[in-house]
Amino acid sequence: MSDYEGGPAADDDLSLPRATVYKLIAEMLPDDVTCAKDTRDLLLDCCNEFIHLVASESNEICEKEAKKTIAAEHVLAALRELGFEKYVSEVKEAYSEHRQQQIKDRGRKSTKLSQLGMSEEELQRNQELLFAQARMRLQNQEATNDSSNGTVNNAST
Repeated sequence: MSDYEGGPAADDDLSLPRATVYKLIAEMLPDDVTCAKDTRDLLLDCCNEFIHLVASESNEICEKEAKKTIAAEHVLAALRELGFEKYVSEVKEAYSEHRQQQIKDRGRKSTKLSQLGMSEEELQRNQELLFAQARMRLQNQEATNDSSNGTVNNAST
């Protein structure tokens, strides 16, 4: 059996969101078919077990290569090793789409800079000015604390 015997309550931090899996199940079924709660829970457990299995195998492959971070190649190799070759092309495609979306998102973030109406140099100067002001405030606070501590110490001697 699996390490996941404790059920969802024992491993909540490492499981898929229940509502999301339930929604996917509902979307996959024809409109006139329903799925019992026990069946949905079993499917959720199977999904979680599959992810743990692939992650564990990916980690072993990663360690064999003396790497510290699991990469996409490790996951693909794990799928092959576990006998899920037929999913490799779909996973590659999904990964490619994910990477393209990340590139688009980075592009949106970089346009925020241009929307500020200031050049990068102006932003850098403003940041340096803010740091200098913060340093001065900190030094003034320290000086104030030192002088008030000094008066208290002189009064007690």
